[in-house]
Amino acid sequence: MTHTTILTRTEIESMGPPAPEELMDAGVAEGFLCDLALKHVAYLPDPTTAAIAKRLHLPRTLSEELLQHLYREKLIEVRLQTSVGATRYAMLDHGWERLARVQAVCGYTGPAPVSLADYTHMMRLQAVPSRPASMETVKEAFQDLVLPETLLQTLGCVINSRRSLFLTGIPGTGKTAVSERINAALPGAIWIPYAVELDGQIIRIYDSHCHRAAPEDVTPAEYDHRWILIERPLVIVGGELTLDDTDLKWSESARFYEAPFQMKSNGGTLVIDDFGRQRVAPHDLLNRWIVPLERRVDYLTLVTGKKLEVPFEQLVVFSTNLEEKDLVDEAFLRRMGYRARVEPPTPAAYMEIFRRASQARGLHCEQPCLDHLLNNYMIEHRVMKACEPRDILNRVTDICLFEGRPLELSPKLIDLAWRNYFGTSHGFTPNEERAAFGHAKTDPLQL
Repeated sequence: MTHTTILTRTEIESMGPPAPEELMDAGVAEGFLCDLALKHVAYLPDPTTAAIAKRLHLPRTLSEELLQHLYREKLIEVRLQTSVGATRYAMLDHGWERLARVQAVCGYTGPAPVSLADYTHMMRLQAVPSRPASMETVKEAFQDLVLPETLLQTLGCVINSRRSLFLTGIPGTGKTAVSERINAALPGAIWIPYAVELDGQIIRIYDSHCHRAAPEDVTPAEYDHRWILIERPLVIVGGELTLDDTDLKWSESARFYEAPFQMKSNGGTLVIDDFGRQRVAPHDLLNRWIVPLERRVDYLTLVTGKKLEVPFEQLVVFSTNLEEKDLVDEAFLRRMGYRARVEPPTPAAYMEIFRRASQARGLHCEQPCLDHLLNNYMIEHRVMKACEPRDILNRVTDICLFEGRPLELSPKLIDLAWRNYFGTSHGFTPNEERAAFGHAKTDPLQL
């Protein structure tokens, strides 16, 4: 048992994971760590004790202990020793031979990993935010959106329970915007490892595309550097998703595993955007996750066929504009934590969205412009959508830039933006014909 597995939530939040004092405290076999140190000696241009300790993310004393083991095994030699931590090493022939055998099994050359047991303990410990969400914190997280209070209340219950959410609504009503902001209501940062080791194999967890390091001022001075403090992750997957993406990804060239996206979202929020439009059938994906959603445990498979149990500790949001009955049956919907439908905005809500979007662009929005815009919806019998103020204003900006005029709002500009957004036919006016073709009787299209 390592020090990490006996920590409490309070200790983790105040001190972070403690640095190992002995190699046995790392929770990973010493032989594996020696092989990893050997790789760093081989690949570093200047393999000193300090440089290798920095690559391993281990204390310098433990790194020196690993290097001394390699030295006694005659895999490396000491080239220069000037001061403590500045010993310079070099590979020997036996070291290169050992490296070739090690690389054939596992090619990982990153920071030292943690054990699966430590990872599981830490994810369980940090999954639930230390402070529950309230209406005030939910409103703050969604302050840039105009949403009914009933929806905010449902979202608050989802955030506190961390149960799944099935979010529906017609296109353009703001489902994706709502899904992305749920994670902002989950307070605090969490510790994740760079990698996890199991039976001599590596699963890489940290991904700079999914994870954002927490500010340095909230990071403890002393901690186990095999872990990194990150903001609660938000992982969004869309139409590119396949069933294979939900399992470990083995790289034949790198010889280690990449964690699937749901594992990278542990402790945060996972959004399945445009659910039902993925390259995997909805029923297949939902059947894959029935057990994880209920028990918060996922089962992944190594290339050897061995199954491993990992935490499934994230808030999952299924966002779709398709009908529920076309995606899942009632039996599965009962297993969903919450269901919510985002409706189109009312005229008053639409005007508020438009005002906010105008202010964000530095535009002064007067009531006559809003009345003119609402009148266009009435004339064409269009349903108002929450995304349209942003899109129409983007086109107003494009028109002003193209014509070299100051950025402003007017009924005429709104009509131009409206036609560019919703589409219109383009033909010659009589004045354009006279200017372009004079008084020729020939059909202009034949010129």
